[in-house]
Amino acid sequence: MSNTPANRLTLSPEQVDELLLQVKNDLRASKFDRSDSKLIQQMIECMGDTRGMVRLGFAEALGVVGENAAVPLMEALASHPNVVVQRAAAKTLTLIGDPKSIPVLLNSFLHDEDQVVRNSSIGALARMGETVVPELLEIIADSDRDETIKGHAAWALAFIGVKAKEKIYAAINSDSDDLRSAVVGAVLKIAEEEPEERAFNLLMNSLQDSATSVRSEAAAAVGNLGYKPAIPALIKLLDNPEVESRKSAALALMKIKDPSSIEVLEPVLERESVEEVIQVMKLAISQLKRTSVEDDWD
Repeated sequence: MSNTPANRLTLSPEQVDELLLQVKNDLRASKFDRSDSKLIQQMIECMGDTRGMVRLGFAEALGVVGENAAVPLMEALASHPNVVVQRAAAKTLTLIGDPKSIPVLLNSFLHDEDQVVRNSSIGALARMGETVVPELLEIIADSDRDETIKGHAAWALAFIGVKAKEKIYAAINSDSDDLRSAVVGAVLKIAEEEPEERAFNLLMNSLQDSATSVRSEAAAAVGNLGYKPAIPALIKLLDNPEVESRKSAALALMKIKDPSSIEVLEPVLERESVEEVIQVMKLAISQLKRTSVEDDWD
């Protein structure tokens, strides 16, 4: 069915409710005709309804319809004049997870003017898993891409995590600082889900990366993991000439919660000259002392 205004069916709220009820009943009874393109298109149009629960109802129903609904949903995402329908189409494609929708979702993520459409599109892409990783890596490594776009792509990469760990591990050899930082963030998720030596080794090596952003990301990762073997490398970073590296190292030591780090942080604090680093180190020392007191009472 053509996706032109002349062919769009307009229903009253009552008719929309009746249609949703009928669709749900037919799906439940396995009577829904998945070859009825007109009905599927009508369901998509109903996702422009002003009522959120109605939109959700049709989205869930289309998700059950599955592959037969994918192409009309892609058309709606790409060109529907009602942004509400576009948003709903992207979210529904998330439920279906058809790899054929990847090009349309990528285009919407990269170029659509509506932020919700972009967010929904990257959410759908993240659900695709390993299949979409090469495109995400390319986006993150592209120096001409907007930082917000790259940030969302990095989030998707971390979301996929373990499902594509081999491709993620390999990407640490990229020349792109942004991509290596994103890889470290994704490896954190991998280490949380499946703690393995390769993940920890990559994070440890990244603490010595040539890029400040990568070192900082790695410090945050080992801190969040409470990875005590990283303490010597973090202590070394406390003397790094880069402000962000020193701050990240102090915060990581704070999160690891090993009170012995106080003995290192206090003399480093005495010779620190940058106020923002001083404040972070004071915070780290304070929290570590609190941890020490709590341990005494355990």
